[in-house]
Amino acid sequence: MRTPSILIIDDEPNNFDVVETFLSAGAGEAAPWETVTPDEVRVYQLYYASSGKEAIEGLESFSPDLILLDVMMPEMDGIEVCQTIKAIPKWQAVPIVMVTALNSKLSLSQCLAAGATDFISKPLNRLELRARVQAMLRIKRQYDDLQALLNLREDMVNAIVHDLRNPLSNILAGLELLSSPNYPEERRNSKLSQVYTSAQSLQALIGDLLRIALFESGKILLHRTKVNLHELIQSSISDFEERASRKKQSLIAQFPPSSQLVCVDVSMFRRTLDNLLSNAIKFSPHNSSTVVNVEYPTPNDFKIQVIDSGSGISEDLQQKIFEKYEIGALMPNVSQIGLGLAFCKMVVEAHGGTICAKSNQPQGAIFEITITA
Repeated sequence: MRTPSILIIDDEPNNFDVVETFLSAGAGEAAPWETVTPDEVRVYQLYYASSGKEAIEGLESFSPDLILLDVMMPEMDGIEVCQTIKAIPKWQAVPIVMVTALNSKLSLSQCLAAGATDFISKPLNRLELRARVQAMLRIKRQYDDLQALLNLREDMVNAIVHDLRNPLSNILAGLELLSSPNYPEERRNSKLSQVYTSAQSLQALIGDLLRIALFESGKILLHRTKVNLHELIQSSISDFEERASRKKQSLIAQFPPSSQLVCVDVSMFRRTLDNLLSNAIKFSPHNSSTVVNVEYPTPNDFKIQVIDSGSGISEDLQQKIFEKYEIGALMPNVSQIGLGLAFCKMVVEAHGGTICAKSNQPQGAIFEITITA
């Protein structure tokens, strides 16, 4: 976590020393009557400006999370400084606490009307100062978290719209060509195949969005049935063989001599396998192979590994890529929204299992599902 920065604006340097002492003394310790949460921050980066002009000119370098602003200052008083800072869009969300010896309701209302978030009276009290600083920084952290979430949501909406538009554009363009009486008959089947593939991609993306929304709302219940795991995996592989062949890739299943019936939600688990195979084909180079390996550690457990020959996944991303909207290495001309693996994680964990990513030496990645009955 970044150390919060506090800008103290006061024409009296001694007042900065008081604030520094109060905020530094007993760092990490609290009086018995103080309310402190485990994640409360007690170490701050303090900056000092002796005038409003100096503070405003140095905002970019100070980059404050909180401003403690003296009201009674020469040239620009605190109210004018507060109004000026709040007029700058970048700093509007930064809490400003007015530090004042004034105690009339009119003076305090003027501070709030100027855009101040709170005020504290002189002489400063150590416990009150620390409590107000912590409260204001909580507000700032909440704002920053919300802003980051909104920015992420906007980015993801743009990415989803982009990825929905691509297959839809391919479908419309393909249908337009196929409807032309001059389109060569010998190319019709190939174009139909491309349109069908684009339609499948569109359907898969929409399906992932809907399923994740339902999982998170708790509206999806698993309907477990016993199924032959080898047949389920082979069925998924068969559906992807044509897509793999376009990149001259091979899909290989490695099964133990005897099969085993497993109790899973067939539809959900099949979608999980499809996502992993789709990713393996997408991120592996031409003339490579993807291996689906199955093991039964105990009679009631099973392990599935999807082993590709792609660029691999760095260690710092091997856990993050299972979170929504997280992706691995960016690849040109490849759809990467970061929903498929999040869906896989939800399904596997709903089955009481785990999913992880590992490095495949010398190249590629291994996605491993382990289900314990």
